[in-house]
Amino acid sequence: MDKSQEKSEPAISQKNFSEHDIVVLDQNRKYHVCDKCEKEFRHKPHLRIHKKTVHEGRKDYACNRCEKKFTVRSNLLTHQITIHEGRKDFACDKCEKEFGDNSKLIRHQKTVHKGRRDFACDKCEKKFGQKSHILFHQRTVHEGRKDYVCDKCEKKFGDKNQLNRHQRTLHEGRKDYACNRCEMTFGYKSSLLQHQRIVHEGRKDYACDECEKKFGRKYDLLLHQKTGHEGRKDYTCDKCEKKFGLECSLRIHEKTVHEGRRDFACDKCEKKFGTNSVLIRHQRTVHEDRKDYLCDLCEKKFGRKAALIRHQETVHEGRRDVACDKSEKKFGLKTDLFRHQETIHEGGKDYPFDKGQKKSAHKPHLFLYQLLAHEDVVDFACDKCDKKFGLRFNLVRHRKKVHNDCENMNAIIESRTQNHFIEFI
Repeated sequence: MDKSQEKSEPAISQKNFSEHDIVVLDQNRKYHVCDKCEKEFRHKPHLRIHKKTVHEGRKDYACNRCEKKFTVRSNLLTHQITIHEGRKDFACDKCEKEFGDNSKLIRHQKTVHKGRRDFACDKCEKKFGQKSHILFHQRTVHEGRKDYVCDKCEKKFGDKNQLNRHQRTLHEGRKDYACNRCEMTFGYKSSLLQHQRIVHEGRKDYACDECEKKFGRKYDLLLHQKTGHEGRKDYTCDKCEKKFGLECSLRIHEKTVHEGRRDFACDKCEKKFGTNSVLIRHQRTVHEDRKDYLCDLCEKKFGRKAALIRHQETVHEGRRDVACDKSEKKFGLKTDLFRHQETIHEGGKDYPFDKGQKKSAHKPHLFLYQLLAHEDVVDFACDKCDKKFGLRFNLVRHRKKVHNDCENMNAIIESRTQNHFIEFI
């Protein structure tokens, strides 16, 4: 070993040495080392603060406006200025974001605008812009720790902020973030920003490299690739053989199907639902009568995006992707396939017209029979004779057969009876 290497070796200073004051000299720099965890500090006051807050757990500075306590006085002052006075004096010159603390501004610029990820996990390839984020990642992902439990349900969280947010939004029903472009409200600010970016700005920044599909969220892209292109369904129900692409979908399935839980009740009617999202959709489409999804090929509106997509695929594209394994027949909807199998192959007829009489396999047929037989509804009159019909279909057939009027029969036959509207294909 040469002299230059000898000089670079760290040495422990013997001057004023004690078990509470360990000083390490490394290349003419002093490092104050904690005797309980070996953490190094450039400045001795920082070591004192570390010992007091981390190892002793002291929080000596209490806010006189709320119950919050702080380890150092500067954090208390920052809290009062930003939270209680609402001041944000530090603005980013590259975007419109404002901060109450200069250190947060510097961190924002470094991680967001410069894209720096200086903290790498030694157990996986993930990198982070903040040390607190990597520590949280290691604690929750690699150690599997979830130390914060909700006292209203059994859900566990790795962070206290996540628990507070969960209780505020789910159990208290608070939605403090309102969109200024529509009537939607959100429990999380990140959800509001995401909504504005995807819905109002129309941004879909995540494109699939295997097909032309684009997504507004990276999560949806990864899910699409995993379940759509790779066909992966890694989560299997141990009570039945059903498989799912998402763990949360499996949990919802177990809770709603096997346990029969309906924890989300509508405050406007007696209906209950297994998930909060289905409850919100019910309230929006049933009680508010909202139909926000308009078909650009026709004037039809839908309350759900899935219903719009299904309509476009089956009606305008003519797709029949669901095939019967017992016959050559194909269907556009899974429900139509199930109904076909139940009525044709299994012979099921669950709707009786009258007690002890004929039965129908389809509920609309029963409804139509009741209108025609019991309410004597005849809304369609022939303009060439005095005959009337309960169905437009029968009127068209009558004119074609009797009066030789070859009017084209529509694919969809509409029957309007008082306040009822029925579609038959």
